[in-house]
Amino acid sequence: MNQFLFFLILLFSFSAKLCLSDPRATEAALVCKNNRTAAPADRQTFVSNFLAAMDAVTPLIVRQKYAAVVNGTGNTKVYAYGECMKDLDQIDCNICFAQCKTQVLRCLPFQLATRGGRLFYDGCYIRYDEYNFFNESLGVGDRTVCATKDVASSINQTVFEANVKQLVRNLSVEAPKNDNFFVGSVSRGNVSVYGLAQCWELVNSSACENCLANAVLNISSCPPKEEGRVLNAGCYLRYSTEKFYYNSTASPPIRNRGNRKLAIILATTFSSVALTLIIATALFCLNKKLEKKKRERKQLGALSPIVNKSKLNFSYESLERATNYFHESNKLGQGGSGSVYKGTLPNGKVVAIKRLFFNTRQWVDHFFNEVNLISGIHHKNLVKLLGCSITGPESLLVYEYVPNQSLHDYLFVKKDVEPLRWEARYKIVLGTAEGLAYLHEESKLRIIHRDIKLSNVLLDEDLTPKIADFGLARLFPEDKTHISTGIAGTLGYMAPEYVVRGQLTEKADVYSFGVLVTEVISGKRNKFCSQDSVFILHKVWNHYDADKLCDAVDPAIEDNFREKASRLLQIGLLCVQASAETRPSMSTVVKWLTEESHEIPEPTQPPFLNPSSSLEGSQSISVAPYNSQPESYSQSSGSGNSLTQSIIEPR
Repeated sequence: MNQFLFFLILLFSFSAKLCLSDPRATEAALVCKNNRTAAPADRQTFVSNFLAAMDAVTPLIVRQKYAAVVNGTGNTKVYAYGECMKDLDQIDCNICFAQCKTQVLRCLPFQLATRGGRLFYDGCYIRYDEYNFFNESLGVGDRTVCATKDVASSINQTVFEANVKQLVRNLSVEAPKNDNFFVGSVSRGNVSVYGLAQCWELVNSSACENCLANAVLNISSCPPKEEGRVLNAGCYLRYSTEKFYYNSTASPPIRNRGNRKLAIILATTFSSVALTLIIATALFCLNKKLEKKKRERKQLGALSPIVNKSKLNFSYESLERATNYFHESNKLGQGGSGSVYKGTLPNGKVVAIKRLFFNTRQWVDHFFNEVNLISGIHHKNLVKLLGCSITGPESLLVYEYVPNQSLHDYLFVKKDVEPLRWEARYKIVLGTAEGLAYLHEESKLRIIHRDIKLSNVLLDEDLTPKIADFGLARLFPEDKTHISTGIAGTLGYMAPEYVVRGQLTEKADVYSFGVLVTEVISGKRNKFCSQDSVFILHKVWNHYDADKLCDAVDPAIEDNFREKASRLLQIGLLCVQASAETRPSMSTVVKWLTEESHEIPEPTQPPFLNPSSSLEGSQSISVAPYNSQPESYSQSSGSGNSLTQSIIEPR
């Protein structure tokens, strides 16, 4: 059905070109806003209110070329707004808005927890959100869009830029005086530039002035591009070397009766298609399990038959029954990539079953990593993957059950357990080191985990540590010194050279391990803030620098083991040194932990102590695992120093 509807839209989009008038139904930008904290039930109600609001907007547009609608109550209330450019006549407005309305559905509020969306066309605009934005002039999603092509070489660029500057300034001054709308041109030195400025109907005069003043500043970055647009919450500003608007004082373009009839038919058709799509959207919500299943099979591609024929394959129904249909009482944890449930198989074996969120962009990579990369690797300090299922409405991963949950839970969440004694902490640190050494140097594949932290180290009955969650893991080719990849990890645990340059080596895991060691031995959480950097590392380094490392040891550790504990803190400092080259390999760390005769080098200063360092404030980002701490965030980005500015504030 969805493919058929898409074909209809495509067909009618081509047909619209037959109309002699120009509704300017060219997309300038689509901006979607996510609210991943929204409860599923709230999302479903929000979607219903969204569809009702979209339905109510259309007749108002047809009557007055703008519409403001509020639908619903409480935290599921939807505010919707639409408007056409004032130089368009009603028929062109109807055509533009009908297309705009169908395309805003790409924000997919029913699937991605999208709680807001804006779609700018050159002839019309539509927006919906969960708060009253009707008189908002500037917002988070504001953007400047410049053409890719410069003006012709025959045009004097200095004159062109001066004309653009004069034009947009004139537009910004005149529009608030003329019902929030103005068009015009500047011709000088045989160079002509045309422009349009419009503030939305419900934006008052002062807000309009502020919005357009901001637009003038931002659009100045576009010349010598032949066209530029500023798309703000409360206004639209555009210049072009081609005249694209109708003069506000002139009559609309003349159409013969046949063309006018065609335009009316097209407008009606687009409205019908929009309504059909809205109905299809509602049907999709009711049948999302079937759709997810089809998409999973398509996305998994060649992996699907491999899984189905292997011993890893579980039926979805058996795993559903094992968890009592994913009852809340069996839930062990939840994070950015999925939820984990305790389950009991028909043979009595207790397992942990992870439901991967279909709506995360990384779910295919996560699933592929766990099944194809990790299933063949076995080590006493790695959580064992027992199987998976791809036959149901979501992907499921089946792990061995680790009863004491995560190291983070044991140290900082559980209140009914005794503090870990020295032997247990030493065992945990050593086991984690051995697991990483196996991944980096001993397994048939060279693997970097990328998300080592307390919540990804699980504890068995006897407190044996097991590294979990390989959704971010990456293969590291033998012939490479590093690999460049999008940044992923967890705030406070990510190596600085990886955050800033995007260069990944096994030393990124070593850095994360060093942070983990300081947490385990000091008994304090790794707290990260934009001003004080990594608090626990800072404190441990200061104690080391003052030759009082014993003072950083958790008081719960027995006095006769404090020297040994201090030795582990020194190893941790060696692992978090600023230069990746100076950090030890994990096999070397294992030797230091098991052979006390080995002399441990003196660590150098970690990177966070220099206030002028570019690494200060380079907060990290993460694809949050199922048992992640609140400090985990998600982003996929290219490497380079420009990344630093884009990740200062976690979402």
